[in-house]
Amino acid sequence: MTNRITAIAFAAVSFASVALAATSSQAAKCGGDFQTFIAAMSQEAAAAGVSQGVISQAFAGVTQDPAVLSFDRRQRGTFNKSFEQYVSTRVGQGRISMGLQMMQRHASLLSRIEQRFGVPPEIVVAIWGLESDFGKGDIGKMPVIRTLTTMAHDCRRTELFQGELIAALKILQRGDLPQRDLIGAYAGELGQTQFLPSSYIKYGVDFDGNGHVDLRHSVPDVLASTANLLKTAGFKGGQPYGEGTANFEAMREWNRATIYRKTIGYFADRLAAGR
Repeated sequence: MTNRITAIAFAAVSFASVALAATSSQAAKCGGDFQTFIAAMSQEAAAAGVSQGVISQAFAGVTQDPAVLSFDRRQRGTFNKSFEQYVSTRVGQGRISMGLQMMQRHASLLSRIEQRFGVPPEIVVAIWGLESDFGKGDIGKMPVIRTLTTMAHDCRRTELFQGELIAALKILQRGDLPQRDLIGAYAGELGQTQFLPSSYIKYGVDFDGNGHVDLRHSVPDVLASTANLLKTAGFKGGQPYGEGTANFEAMREWNRATIYRKTIGYFADRLAAGR
């Protein structure tokens, strides 16, 4: 499971989650009756331009998910390890070897992405590997609307997750994913590099040219969107990305945890060395 969940829990706003979708100054009141909260969020969504048909379909039968809140409350201290301890569990020889295979398999695609966004292939592939084992790992099985409604109703970070819920509804409105594919992890992260919905809306790129941003199934969309996020955050190609550099700081838009960004850099270095 991705570490982007824990980044939200520890740093309040994670990697691609810093672009909040909340635009209303009058957020729906958290706590209290759940159905009343959904009704208020339906009004918020309509004011944000989401159609009544999408709203009705998305919220039909939605109930709270106690497992989501339980998981969220357990996510304390995951990064309480040294870098050496952490990286040893995330970047082994098997993952490096697979990363090199992915770089070879998608060499042409990665070259086009680098030309457009200025982000080197090893950084993009390192993130892809860490987040979902190159799309082969667990990218979540939780219904995103239920997850985000549960988190938004909880009063600890209601504004953050109300914004993410509106963004998820906009993904449905745009037709990027059908609701059956709007499934993710325990904080609503979606796709092979685990974008929160607000980042999906802000940074998602239709790189395969089919008219939709599909971060679950389309490798071109996944990798280009990942590079676009970094470029937008100020990542500069041809520059170092180690701790203390401008590129390392730009990667805060991906994940605010220093240890995680160091792990991206370490993995990227191993991939670059093996090319």
